[in-house]
Amino acid sequence: MARVLAYIDYLHGKWNFNEVRAIFARRYLLQNVAIEIFLANRTAIMFAFPDHATVKKVIAALPRVGVGVKYGLSQSRRMSSASGKQLFKMSSMTQKWQRREISNFDYLMYLNTIAGRTYNDLNQYPVFPWVIVNYDTDELDLSQPNNFRDLSKPIGALNPGRREFFEERYNSWEHDQIPPFHYGTHYSTSAFTLNWLIRVEPFTTMFLNLQGGKFDHADRTFHSISQAPSYMRCELIPEFFVLPEMFMNTNRYQLGNLDEGDQVTDVVLPRWAKSAEDFVRINRMALESEFVSCQLHHWIDLIFGYKQRGPEATRATNVFYYLTYEGSVNLESMTDPVMKEAIENQIRCFGQTPTQLLAEPHPPRSSVMHLSPMMFTSVQDDVCMIMKFLSNSPVCHVSANTHPAVPVPAVTTITCNHNFAINRWNTNYQLLNTGLQRRSLGDNFDQRLKVNASHFVTTADNRFIFACGHWDKSFRLYLADTAKILQVVYGHFDVVTVITRSECNLNQDCYVVTGSKDCTVMVWMFTSRNQAIIGDNGSIEQPTPKATLTGHKSEVTSINVLAELGMVISGSVDGPCLVHTLSGDLLRSLDAPGNRQLTAQLLCMSREMFVVVKFDQGEICNFNVNGRLQKHIKHKDNVQAMTLSRDGQYLMMGGDSGIVEVWRSHDLTLLYTYPACDSSICSLALSHDHKFLLAGLATGCLLVFNIDFNKWHHEYQEKY
Repeated sequence: MARVLAYIDYLHGKWNFNEVRAIFARRYLLQNVAIEIFLANRTAIMFAFPDHATVKKVIAALPRVGVGVKYGLSQSRRMSSASGKQLFKMSSMTQKWQRREISNFDYLMYLNTIAGRTYNDLNQYPVFPWVIVNYDTDELDLSQPNNFRDLSKPIGALNPGRREFFEERYNSWEHDQIPPFHYGTHYSTSAFTLNWLIRVEPFTTMFLNLQGGKFDHADRTFHSISQAPSYMRCELIPEFFVLPEMFMNTNRYQLGNLDEGDQVTDVVLPRWAKSAEDFVRINRMALESEFVSCQLHHWIDLIFGYKQRGPEATRATNVFYYLTYEGSVNLESMTDPVMKEAIENQIRCFGQTPTQLLAEPHPPRSSVMHLSPMMFTSVQDDVCMIMKFLSNSPVCHVSANTHPAVPVPAVTTITCNHNFAINRWNTNYQLLNTGLQRRSLGDNFDQRLKVNASHFVTTADNRFIFACGHWDKSFRLYLADTAKILQVVYGHFDVVTVITRSECNLNQDCYVVTGSKDCTVMVWMFTSRNQAIIGDNGSIEQPTPKATLTGHKSEVTSINVLAELGMVISGSVDGPCLVHTLSGDLLRSLDAPGNRQLTAQLLCMSREMFVVVKFDQGEICNFNVNGRLQKHIKHKDNVQAMTLSRDGQYLMMGGDSGIVEVWRSHDLTLLYTYPACDSSICSLALSHDHKFLLAGLATGCLLVFNIDFNKWHHEYQEKY
């Protein structure tokens, strides 16, 4: 056994059972012989086995986590073995999408995941639709339907002439062993995926390995957005909506010259896109637009649904070569190794159709006019509630865990004198109830430290509070109901943040990330079952961190986390912001404009892969997650609090002037200013439904503002 473990450690890796979060059964070469394991640090590993019987044995030996908690399914081994069709039927994600609780992008990622598409297999890479058809004008008006693709038709049959050609091929096909088909080439293959991502490692190296060490002919290389549909008749990949770097030849690869003589370097973008970041943002806006939302179910029918195969696929001009479909061949039963290898190579070349998820039409999405009546009703007052705390101490921390799935939906407020209150959230009227008694976190805090929001964190279920800034340099875990100290972890901790699994997932472990004056950032695991911080060695009494993030040369001042990608960003005094993985790998640094020595005082990270940093001297900067400075301004106010909307489109800021502002985050444009408060803004938080913005004031008040992002989305619709 020791010899086996040594072999595994040397060649592959070691993954702890307690970090396994989800297990999916997967196909490999159209056979049900693989599994994919998702870990707590947001990485995934895929294993292919000799046969399906081995897969069942491996799943039985792994933790009983099912497919995780994200889709609202029970955590059982039965779920890990379930088919995509079963997962689709049992999950509530379609209803969430219909009610617009999740975005089009998130829903498509969900469908790809349960249908077997994975980043770990280039032959089954996630597939997304082309949504824009206008790439030749100076401006793009997203309010005009003629700029959008007809999503009810396959990518190969958008042109009437091409559709007629493929239907003629299908109808005239005569072969005894190969069934008729419209398309011999799939809309998603490993070659297409590598061509899209040829400018980004490790895909560049993979492409060169596929091509015998050489780049392809320049005219066949992905070099222009407007010409891509003509020479790559395939659908898109998720990176088109999140990764601008795929369009930039930052590594200066020599990709050759076109027949016309032009050198292939960066991808040629449409004239309506000012930059690669601009193109990705607009492409994402188009994906989330009302035109796409009301058509997307038709595209789902083609890719994952009832038009994927059978008579409906024939009528929709949507039949592919037979070796792209699940169940077309049984490799396990083949005894001829030469024939088996030939079939495997064909499957690799022709692509693989996703698992069929439903055999009836996919339901459409609900209308935004039905779900967002605030856009069409009279304007509400900006301030809907004011709550005054008796201590008059500034409300330095606000967290709004108001989701209905939380046992006690509440807003937690902590003041500078270390009093806190769990304020009930009335789910019927969306108002606060102050019935719970206020409590104190004790007098063990260092009175020399200026208390701020980064010293405290409330878990998603409102049951626990983490706090730092104590005289003994520890950080502590409190039970919110009684203010009882459950655990003390000693060190030099001055900043603390927490990553929860999900706002609806209340019983899972979460990470706690701490920063200190000795320049280090540490990652810890909190387990709700033991109500304690568990160290890397399994200890509770004095745990050791799961990872130590190094690289800072001065005191750590701020921390934030991009949970979806398992990334930590931290700032320090007069130093850059550093981006790490949760496992401790340093990815890059974000330098202040002009490489000046500024201190990062506030950090916000968006799941759309950008970072907003508030440096001292009033500098507000927007970086993408790969370190490129997108926009920066100098704010006249001393900003003390920032928060982002869930989709990252809007940034809320407040400071010494007592004014809360709403900014468009990608270009830092001011959209709206709330009436001035009678004191400075110390903290900000959004309710789970994004209908209310909560602000903690220096006078000990909590203000609740009405906020309507839909209004600004439509009011500031742009032409690009």
